[in-house]
Amino acid sequence: MILVEGTVNGKKYTEPFSKGVLSRSLTRAEVGPNRAYAMAAIIESKLKENNITKISVDELVEYIVTELKKENPLIAEKYINWRRIRQSQEPLIILIGGASGIGTSSIAFEIANRLGIKNMVSTDMIREVMRKIVSKELSPVIHESSYTACNVLRVPPPPEYDAIIVGYKSHVETVSVGVEAVIERALKEGISIIIEGVHIVPGFIREDLMEKDNVVMFTLSLSNEKMHKGRFYSRCRQTWARRPLQRYLEHFNAIRKTQNYIVSQAKTYDVPVIENIDVITTIDSIIKYITKTYGGEKNVGKQES
Repeated sequence: MILVEGTVNGKKYTEPFSKGVLSRSLTRAEVGPNRAYAMAAIIESKLKENNITKISVDELVEYIVTELKKENPLIAEKYINWRRIRQSQEPLIILIGGASGIGTSSIAFEIANRLGIKNMVSTDMIREVMRKIVSKELSPVIHESSYTACNVLRVPPPPEYDAIIVGYKSHVETVSVGVEAVIERALKEGISIIIEGVHIVPGFIREDLMEKDNVVMFTLSLSNEKMHKGRFYSRCRQTWARRPLQRYLEHFNAIRKTQNYIVSQAKTYDVPVIENIDVITTIDSIIKYITKTYGGEKNVGKQES
């Protein structure tokens, strides 16, 4: 039997080498399941050939990276980035914003899967909970969509202001209270989570929360309007989505205005703006950024190899 030695919170542990655990970790670096298991078997064979019965996690990682580099250097880099993020002892809170149809929910799901984050919530869900608590009479804006909130503003904005953006800002300000509560709870409980949606807008989340190294925000963009509109057709074809296509198309210009506003806020607050044309490219960009700002050389807990 081959034993793997590691450290968790300063305490040493020993556990049997597992091809299953290793192959699961390799899939995080986009190695196909069958190939991942085959590579895990190769690594196990090499350890046995070298009469290794006990190995540290760091030494095992060296074996893995060497094999991945033979397969594809890019996959090796993705694996290293994934491990760096997984090694942090702090919870990771990822905020992904963008207008309706930009793809925040799809990207959030893929990032959660890649990083092994089990908790994910949309700001639409947070808003829905707030709607049950706060009456329409008290806060009419949250009982509207983000792009139609202007229709229920109690005080019409001055002519020089865009009513759609004024309504949207009021909508985001209200829902941001709920978003902040989720972030605070995740930090307190030590839970990694991804929060995504149209209400994740730079400048609206409390500064003391955004200053934390383990709270990272991204803004997704889609400059091509035709492609953006096409996303609504795509997602409304899915029976599980049940999205009202006609409503989105009727308000498409308003949605684009909110998108331009989110991007302008991101530039003002130095939040990364990622053109979400290709899913893989978007995911890789987000993970690389997180690795630099959060993963770094932070210290080691018990990890999947």
